Amino acid sequence: MPEGRVQIGEVAERLGLSLRTIRHYEEVGLVVPARTQGGFRLYSEEDVQRLALIRRMKPLGFTLEEMRDLLEITDRLARGDDDPGLLTRLQLFEKTVAERADRLREQLAMAREFAEQLRRQRMNGPKAVSAR
Repeated sequence: MPEGRVQIGEVAERLGLSLRTIRHYEEVGLVVPARTQGGFRLYSEEDVQRLALIRRMKPLGFTLEEMRDLLEITDRLARGDDDPGLLTRLQLFEKTVAERADRLREQLAMAREFAEQLRRQRMNGPKAVSAR
């Protein structure tokens, strides 16, 4: 195996992604691993970092198109592209991430409150439930 390259199983284990998910991201063009002569996928550290970025975007509800857009931005910036529009687009992503994270925190607080309410009802027994 070429130096610095890993197979799909190791990538899946490192990132907590399924093989199917990684293959799907390849099918839609978000990551393009090298291939051995035998057809095995070989992922560079850059590929692994792209998948890690995608993995962080998924729970925040980003679409595949949004993921593709952010990857394009980060790729261009990494190549030294100094288009000021890239930083503006990156800033919009940063704002969106913050907004979605706030929304998730609110939802988590509601879920915890709900779980606590259920725990209290369970602790109070059948009378508390049937009294309503």
